Amino acid sequence: MTLPQIVSPAEWQAARDNLLVKEKATTRVRDALAAERRQLPMVAFDKLYAFAGADGEAGLAALFAGRRQLIVYHFMLGPGDAAPCTGCSLFTDNIGHLAHLHARDTSLALVSRAPQAEIAPLRAWMGWDIPWYSSTDDFNSDCGVTDGFGLSVFLRDGDRVFRTYFTTGRGVEALGSTWTFLDLTPLGRQEEWEDSPEGYPQTPPYEWWRLHDEYDA
Repeated sequence: MTLPQIVSPAEWQAARDNLLVKEKATTRVRDALAAERRQLPMVAFDKLYAFAGADGEAGLAALFAGRRQLIVYHFMLGPGDAAPCTGCSLFTDNIGHLAHLHARDTSLALVSRAPQAEIAPLRAWMGWDIPWYSSTDDFNSDCGVTDGFGLSVFLRDGDRVFRTYFTTGRGVEALGSTWTFLDLTPLGRQEEWEDSPEGYPQTPPYEWWRLHDEYDA
């Protein structure tokens, strides 16, 4: 194994400062992409999709749990699969506490084609408390992930539901934190520094952050 060059503290700091310039530029590019994403057009999802959850049957609007935005991860688990997808499982392990997303009017749920009888034991085994629904109709295929994985974002306006974004492949790899999830949504982080369309909800940055059990208070 060839290790990096050993240098003095001053040389290391100079190299680090040079790299920081590129890192800051990359951050600004990501911010610009998120701003462009917030202005993407959207498509109506008006079908009467049916889902089976831990508490029974539900329609697509119910997956929002009363919130305005919904992130759906299409988890690769089909009926009778001998083992869960390791990539989907790794992704799910990296999802943070959902209270932080909820504080920004955003819900997150997993959806698979497997029935609840097969989802429930895996969910318990892995210690996941993320809402996880079974879908046996056209929902996954309408999202372009019949046998694959991916992540869809939805916006609810009254009783109507719209799909605003989708990513798959390596587009999913960098996700998992509250911030990266919110950057995918049409409302974004909802902070004043963001370049968002006029009228979007925005508050000062940092001030909305809480410990995950303090939001209700």
